[in-house]
Amino acid sequence: MPKLTILKYPDPRLHKIARPVENVNDSVRQLIDDMAETMYAAPGIGLAASQVDQHLEIIVLDVSEERDNLRVLINPRITKAEGKAKREEGCLSVPGIYDEIERAECITVDALDRNGKPFTLQADGLLAVCIQHEMDHLKGKVFVEYLSSMKQNRIRTKLKKQARQAA
Repeated sequence: MPKLTILKYPDPRLHKIARPVENVNDSVRQLIDDMAETMYAAPGIGLAASQVDQHLEIIVLDVSEERDNLRVLINPRITKAEGKAKREEGCLSVPGIYDEIERAECITVDALDRNGKPFTLQADGLLAVCIQHEMDHLKGKVFVEYLSSMKQNRIRTKLKKQARQAA
């Protein structure tokens, strides 16, 4: 059972902008652990704190096949972005919806790890897409907002119908 509840689009809390983590302490590490457990249980490959209504700049992700390579990015900043690539994306906050989004193909990110130690990560492929996707959440943006307004309206209608059927 997931530790945390994942907000579902179009919940307005998904549009709150996250604030930087000022002090990486035990409560931040507990949130990271709870987020990782929630992400794995969902199952997903990435989760931003904003998606669980904790508006701090924290991302957890694991794009490995074995699901044994958890990465934590606190206060992430993209310092370099190169190329463009379209890739199909989905989101734990927008269940069952997938579409192609264009993002940078290769990125360099500066962040803090779970102990507050700075590091730099170079990423490409799925890892680069996942980082950019989760960083959008920290800025209050959901991937479907890259789509046309007609597609966004269809998605909202579909999700509202699913919610009514589940209730």
